[in-house]
Amino acid sequence: MTSPPALNSLELTGRAATHVVAVEGLPVLLHRDVVAPFTALRAAASQAGIALLPVSGYRDFERQRQIWNGKYRGERELLDAQGRTLQAASLAPPALVEAILTWSALPGASRHHWGTELDVIDAAALAPGARARLVPEEFAPQGVFARLEQWLAAHAADYGFYRPYRADRGGVQPEPWHLSYGPIADGAMQALTPRLLEEALAGAGLEAEAQVLAVLPQIYRRYVLNVEPVSAAALAAVAVSPPSRPS
Repeated sequence: MTSPPALNSLELTGRAATHVVAVEGLPVLLHRDVVAPFTALRAAASQAGIALLPVSGYRDFERQRQIWNGKYRGERELLDAQGRTLQAASLAPPALVEAILTWSALPGASRHHWGTELDVIDAAALAPGARARLVPEEFAPQGVFARLEQWLAAHAADYGFYRPYRADRGGVQPEPWHLSYGPIADGAMQALTPRLLEEALAGAGLEAEAQVLAVLPQIYRRYVLNVEPVSAAALAAVAVSPPSRPS
């Protein structure tokens, strides 16, 4: 299997969508070379009685900017590391920027720009009418998605996927629902530089632009590079059709 072409600077920062495609029957866009591995992963999960449903996939720069600006202005919910609600108006700009970064990526720096990332749930585990909240407690041993957590831990790497935010590393808070396709995402992370981020952000209408650009190298180290490393198994995986692996 040949390596997929590298993402260009606009694709890396969410300013172009030339690398993503619609996925039949699912409400997400994905990198064209992630569709087959994710389809295989879903098929294997289905054999284990898990209805693997993506609730988020590709997200462009503008959408990420709207999320960021909405939190900065107090128009969207803002949470601390323990999941408690914060009031944006009560925080000084440096503290507010850090609070946003706890759960939301800086526009241009979101891994969702690459089309390699998905937020997933087990739709079969939800009670009728219930909605997933995407909080770590749902993936804890007694949580509604505990079985999904265990299954992903055992099988995601077989299809090239891993979870970059599985543990607290002092940056983004744990997101056990976040899947990343390692064979492409690993190269994308290496290609995304602070200089490229600065180019994407300058004059883009970001709230606290001056504050962000002043500390961009620190943000880059703490929130972009500071993730779980992709496993050798995920990097080596090739999944182009639903294999018959044990559940």
